[in-house]
Amino acid sequence: MIALDIDGTLVDDDLALGERTRAAIGRAVHRGIHVSLVTGRMTASAVRFAATLGLRDPIVGYQGALAREMPLHGDRLGRLLRHRPLPAAVARDAVAWSRSVGLDAHANHLEQLIIPADDPQVDDYSAFLGTRAIRVRDLEDWIRHPITKIVAVGAPGRPLALLSAARARFLGRADVTVAHPRFLEFVAPGVSKGQAVRWLARRQGIPLGQVLAIGDQLNDVEMIAAVGHGTAMPQAPTQVIDAARYVALPIAEEGAGDAIARLALGTVHESREAARAFEDGAAVLRGRLTPPRRASA
Repeated sequence: MIALDIDGTLVDDDLALGERTRAAIGRAVHRGIHVSLVTGRMTASAVRFAATLGLRDPIVGYQGALAREMPLHGDRLGRLLRHRPLPAAVARDAVAWSRSVGLDAHANHLEQLIIPADDPQVDDYSAFLGTRAIRVRDLEDWIRHPITKIVAVGAPGRPLALLSAARARFLGRADVTVAHPRFLEFVAPGVSKGQAVRWLARRQGIPLGQVLAIGDQLNDVEMIAAVGHGTAMPQAPTQVIDAARYVALPIAEEGAGDAIARLALGTVHESREAARAFEDGAAVLRGRLTPPRRASA
């Protein structure tokens, strides 16, 4: 089984899937390997990537809070398989706290993006997610029932700087992670990509040791650590690199597609050789090995 993050792993800021990545994933699907997207995005936003890749397995969204089957016969959404929302009172508190530290709070519920009407970047968020936002006058007042996720947006680096404080503030009431340099995200306790991958693997009857998972952000740590072949993108934060068995090539070189081709699609001998090379790459980034010196001319 293969579990894949989207942003920063499969696609860069241009949101374009590379040809080699599409080809590697297509070959994996053709061979009968289960491939799922496991993302912080809403599933409706992830469907277009899954459809382009020809995927058939469930899509996991919102850091694992929601999962749907792939839609059939041109339907926009597949059948809802699971949903673990954040309690309304905690969601309101997350909105209030985020504002108090200078972040702009948004809400996600099922396939909806809910944004305060006065947010000047509403069009940017809508374009990023591929859906039109619902504007509300007062986000805290709007939240009357459990919702899927709260996203607090700030300048790059600001969410990470606030992560420890947010986790302490919401300990036992919400799990908090960073899914993007600008996004601090609040989900229900126990929700994570790691928990979602365990659920997917049980559903397919596949041991976690036979799962390849690739990601690039703090919200991918649990997923990468949970499986036998956890792979980090090289731009990932230190905590992600430390959790990973392997480190892929950069996204500009279609590192995720390269890792799939070499680890999952080669012969047994080729896959073992690739695993050793990727492990060495991870060790280099951790400072445990020094890169081999080039021979002098």
